[in-house]
Amino acid sequence: MKIRPLHDRVIVKRREAENKTASGIIIPDTAKEKPQEGEIIAVGSGIKREDGKITPLDVKKGDKVLFGKYSGTEITIDGEEYLMMKEEDVLAIIE
Repeated sequence: MKIRPLHDRVIVKRREAENKTASGIIIPDTAKEKPQEGEIIAVGSGIKREDGKITPLDVKKGDKVLFGKYSGTEITIDGEEYLMMKEEDVLAIIE
């Protein structure tokens, strides 16, 4: 299934959580915190201003980003979990 977010929304795939600590202790799934990093999978067309013009988004498909801990809405597409959020919920692009 293909999906295209509307306006200033983006779809992010979370980075996989670490399985063990730096010292080698294995972390069980129930104790893992969800990472706040991910990759942009799809972006909307941009923000529509009052004069009708569209301002493009600063992020693009493939960007690695940081986002807030409670940002976005979890969605499932073809068995994969993603986050849908507004561009303003993205805190930074990882270069």
